[in-house]
Amino acid sequence: QVQLVESGGGLVQAGGSLRLSCTASGDTIRVITMGWYRQTPGKQRESVATYTTGGSISYTDSVKGRFAISGARSGPTVYLQMNNLKPEDTGVYYCSARTREYRYWGQGTQVTVSS
Repeated sequence: QVQLVESGGGLVQAGGSLRLSCTASGDTIRVITMGWYRQTPGKQRESVATYTTGGSISYTDSVKGRFAISGARSGPTVYLQMNNLKPEDTGVYYCSARTREYRYWGQGTQVTVSS
């Protein structure tokens, strides 16, 4: 079992920056990869920035050049640096940890970007 806790969300004006953090606990030796997802209004949850099993990093097109994931691929701690934030980035951001058996989710942290 893996527990995840996110922090760092908040309210920021367009063009501003935030850094999210996520720390895993429990059976962290089982974690293969970690990553960040988000739930934006009117849309389904999507991947934002994730480490892949192939050893690379995958970003969704809308955040390329603005967001960066850092930390060890398998945790226990990862970060999401978000620069030049846009109103469409508003949503709940979730940390996720993947094992061979399950994908675990944190509770989420709210990010709100005002115009």
